[in-house]
Order: sequence, then C-alpha cells, then structure tokens
Amino acid sequence: MGIREYSKWCLTIGVIVILTGLTVACGADEQTDGGIGVVVTIPPQKEFVERIGGDRVDVTVMVSSADNLHTYEPTPRQMTAVSHAGMYVKVGSGVEFELVWMGKIIEQSGDISVLDCAEGVDLIEMAAEHDHESGDDNQHGALDPHIWMSPLNAEIMVKNICDGLIKIDPEGRSLYENNRDLYLGELTSLHDEISDALAAVEQRTFMVYHPSFGYFAAEYDLTMLPIEEEGKEPTPAGLERLIEQAKKNDIEVIFASPQFKREFVDVIANEIDGTVVLIDPLAEDYIENVRMLLTELVKVMK
Repeated sequence: MGIREYSKWCLTIGVIVILTGLTVACGADEQTDGGIGVVVTIPPQKEFVERIGGDRVDVTVMVSSADNLHTYEPTPRQMTAVSHAGMYVKVGSGVEFELVWMGKIIEQSGDISVLDCAEGVDLIEMAAEHDHESGDDNQHGALDPHIWMSPLNAEIMVKNICDGLIKIDPEGRSLYENNRDLYLGELTSLHDEISDALAAVEQRTFMVYHPSFGYFAAEYDLTMLPIEEEGKEPTPAGLERLIEQAKKNDIEVIFASPQFKREFVDVIANEIDGTVVLIDPLAEDYIENVRMLLTELVKVMK
C-alpha cells in the first residue's frame, strides 16, 4: 500500500469512527427525546406514570414482570437510563429491590428527583402462616411492601406521581391534573366493582404462595393464607398445617405468581385435589390485572 492509499484508508477509518460515535451519542439522547425521563421500580407504576404524563414522559422500568422483585439486580443499561432521567418514582414501601439498590441508584444519577409513592399510605404487616417456633403470638413481622395491590392505595400513589411530575415540569400541570382525575375515576370504579362483587361472598379465605395480596385482602375483608412467609419456604410441619387449613376452609384454588417456583403450591394443590391459578402482581395493565384477580376469587369463593 502506497502513502497516498494509506492516507485515504486512514481518512476513511476516521470518518467511520466519527459517524459511529455520532450514532451512539444519538442513540443515548433518544432515550429522553420522547419526554421527561422517568424511572420506576415496577410495571404497575409505569401505567400510573404514563396515564398521567402521556407524551410528556418516557418511562423506564427497573424490575419487569418476568423478574423477582426481591432478588433482581439492575443492568448497566438500566443504570445508564437512570443517569439520564429527571425523576425516579420508587414504591417506597420497603420492596427489597429498593432497599438494596436505591442508594447506588441515587449515587449513579446525581441530582435526580426521587418521588416516594408510599407517602400517605398506611402500611400493614406482612400476612404470615404464624409458624413461630417460640410460640409468641405477640411477635410482629415485616411490613408488607405490596401496597399497589389495593386500588385505594393506587389512588394515593397516582396522586403522589401527579404532584411529582408537576414539581419537575410545572408547564404540564393542566395535562397532569386532567389525566390524574380521569384515571382516579377508573380506579374508584374498580374499587366499587370489587366491593359489590365480594359483598355477598361467605367463604372469604384464599391461599397464595407469595403474600402479594395482603392490602387487597385487608381492604375487602378477606383472609389470605400465604404458603411462603417473609421469603421462607414452609417447614414440613407448616406444610401439613397449610393443607389442613386449606381443607378446613374448602379451598380449591391456590394463587401463585409467575416469578416464584411452584413446588410447594403443587404439593398442596395435589393434597386438596385443587388447581393453581397464576396472578401476576407485577403486570403492567394494572386495572385489568386486578379485575382478573377479582374474577378468579369470585369463581372460588362461595
């Protein structure tokens, strides 16, 4: 290769490198070109933010419905998205992902605005099978982080999100408030639908693997029997007790989440000649997902 050919080759390589760099840079910028970058922890929050913010927001979800909220670790790409975002909307109720990662997320993002969705929500204790070896019935468990599974709590979360968006984008106030009110109307209708459907139900106990529906149960005067307790699988004695409870309460269906293994669920279902129904507490389509839970509950509650 002569000097002239070598110079042309270097020039060509240089242009390619520059264009590649521009393409990468543009790709990074496009993450926020669609609106204000908002990062949320779980998919239901994505629906909340998008229903309020519309085209003015561009939402990134940290923990998808395919992931375990208690063990998930964010990817480098997600951490990059956080560094470009204007606001992080955390659940704020003590979900394990946030307890482990919020400090690192804030450190990575610098001056990002952090909104606590749980502000104003009354937290309750995690429902437990009460298999305490000490026999102390006065023991208190951890607080239940699954606040979004109650439509009335979802209303509080939506109001908090609206206030947070107005704070960082006051020009969008009118849009945010109008969208908030429309969505709150849908959540109120959902609450009324659930209350009416469960009003005449006499068998008010249901069994789940992971206790994700504690706020739903508390709101509508139901009893939730969890198989798993604070991340711990049942002991053999606890498993026998759960089978007895299921038979005593005429339970024919056990609810499970797709993020968790079904080993113990299937054992109990086989013992009671029951079936397993999957309900995903992390599904993005919040209203339809809660309505699906209601439909399944009404089917099995007499």
